[in-house]
Amino acid sequence: MTTVLTKRFTIAEYDRLAELGFFNEDDRVELIRGEIISMVSKGKPHFVCETRLERELFKLVGERATLRGQQPIIISDYSEPEPDRVIVKNRPDDYISNHPTPNDILLLIEIADSSLKYDQEVKLPLYAEAGIADYWIFNLVENQLEYYSEPLHDFQGKFGYRKKLIYLANESVYLPCFPDLVLDLSKVFPQKDAVEF
Repeated sequence: MTTVLTKRFTIAEYDRLAELGFFNEDDRVELIRGEIISMVSKGKPHFVCETRLERELFKLVGERATLRGQQPIIISDYSEPEPDRVIVKNRPDDYISNHPTPNDILLLIEIADSSLKYDQEVKLPLYAEAGIADYWIFNLVENQLEYYSEPLHDFQGKFGYRKKLIYLANESVYLPCFPDLVLDLSKVFPQKDAVEF
């Protein structure tokens, strides 16, 4: 019988690999539980949703918080994911000294088409274990927003969220970090019947 040993990378080791040119400029990777994971490619609906979400969040949030897109966050010594969008607390240095940690995160957002299962089954428990209070998945497969809240550690030792709410693409949702702000989802989800030129 052969024993297979795997190497789990720390963030420091992962960052050092990047400094040494281990990754190509176009490589889209992130560190999840010590493993270097290639991120799936995005389709047009993902890009459109991302653009529209950024525009709407910027209009709503303004300078009350900091918006970050596809930039690293630090979950643990072994996880440095790059979510599609996060709303984080404002900081005078704009996070130049270190990436945001769970204590800085007001809302974490993933946009999912081909990555849906990964965002639901791998990233969701990772974010719940880190204590991230509110996690949204813009589910482009079913054209709905999955809103997860209240991180939970169950009796089987699994991490997840106590609450899951579904919002349809024609509905609106309050931003959990700013309950006076309402996001109109019809301005975010790509229009499926839009004509392509």
